[in-house]
Amino acid sequence: MFAATDRRKFLAGTSAAFGALVANGCTSRGASPIGGAVGTPTPGPTAYGPLVKDPAGMLDLPQGFSYRLLSSLGNPMNDGGTVPNKADGMGCFDIGNGEIALVRNHELVPSDASGGPIAKGFGTRNGEIVPGGTTNLVLDANTLELKREFRTLGGTIRNCSGGVTPWNSWLTCEESPTGPGQRYGDGLAENHGWVFEVPANATGLVDPVPLKAMGRFNHEAACVDPATGIVYETEDRDNGVLYRFIPTERGNLRAGGRLQAMVIEGLSDTRNWSGPTMPVQKLYSVSWVDLDNVEAPQDDLRMRAIAKGAAPIARGEGIHMGTDELYVCSTSGGQKRLGQIFKLIPGRGQGPDMVELFFESEREEQFNYGDNLTVAPNGHLIVCEDQYTDVVDNHLRGITTNGRAYDFGRLTMQTELAGGCFSPDGKWFFVNAYSPTRTVAITGPWDSFVG
Repeated sequence: MFAATDRRKFLAGTSAAFGALVANGCTSRGASPIGGAVGTPTPGPTAYGPLVKDPAGMLDLPQGFSYRLLSSLGNPMNDGGTVPNKADGMGCFDIGNGEIALVRNHELVPSDASGGPIAKGFGTRNGEIVPGGTTNLVLDANTLELKREFRTLGGTIRNCSGGVTPWNSWLTCEESPTGPGQRYGDGLAENHGWVFEVPANATGLVDPVPLKAMGRFNHEAACVDPATGIVYETEDRDNGVLYRFIPTERGNLRAGGRLQAMVIEGLSDTRNWSGPTMPVQKLYSVSWVDLDNVEAPQDDLRMRAIAKGAAPIARGEGIHMGTDELYVCSTSGGQKRLGQIFKLIPGRGQGPDMVELFFESEREEQFNYGDNLTVAPNGHLIVCEDQYTDVVDNHLRGITTNGRAYDFGRLTMQTELAGGCFSPDGKWFFVNAYSPTRTVAITGPWDSFVG
């Protein structure tokens, strides 16, 4: 099994090869504005019908579903740059005037290409702005015509995932608590490992203000409970914890607030690595422990949280708000270490918060290393897989409201899926192929689910 850094090197090697295929017209569906699910069905459990092979060799979907390619690595953008690589987390917003915006993360490290000069950004290495950050894609809400595409944040490192806010902004998270003299070599001028906020209606590079009160750690994703304004944050470490940030001023994260970690009453560990200590669909009461020194120069926030009773989670990754609950994806938790999904039900002042292990994968065909996830309009979860094997076979996995897994898509590129999110009207599902960057929109008979 590859370590994350080794697999990224492997993916980088595949980028040029796939780009050459596109240039030579060898991916007819991917190079076309719209692809349809035509071809030979492939076996696999799905309540939308069997997946159908994509003749372009990119994304297999159920019959009746199609995808549209919106953006690709190296495409020219309106600000003079080109689309950067390593597309990861992403959110979709209604910005008015018949337009929607995708705010897309790029998990770039200092040695990666930036897609062109960056006029301003948060951090530098040897005097050069580091290339991580976000790009915005502005689309016609009806036709999905790409109207504008441009960079909106620079100077960050490994913008992995993040989350949308009720006030129409994207919280982009650095999965890199590094700094001067640490990982990625000497020359870094700033400590990294923060959350930054990018307005959905940004028209260019935003002021890069780190939200330091939200903690410095190996950030993955975030979501906001619209009823309370509380922000929940995941941490991509084997011994990570689940955090929540209570802002001093609701909707104004720059005003600071209080950071806490989740304690599960009667349960010290969620990972189930040594046995079924946390059974599926059993509710537990939750309390929260306050954390201090949250800027954590030693990158020890999770360890101090666990010492105070917080329950470790194995590689907390995607997190998304449903109606009255939020879902958290653990990439490597469970007895088979294939992944788990937790459901947290906030009490919102009417009672204690509650948590349950909503789903735990028992075999690779159900769920194999989930990463980003989102809640579909029908209440199902759609999870992006990110396997760490030499040859990857990453799927979009659906999870029904009663915890049954099914196949929704299969990526035939040698890279991960990331950034799944729905358009405000629920018609389009947007998702990224990580490297080389591909952003696609999927649509089809969403109401035809059987089972």
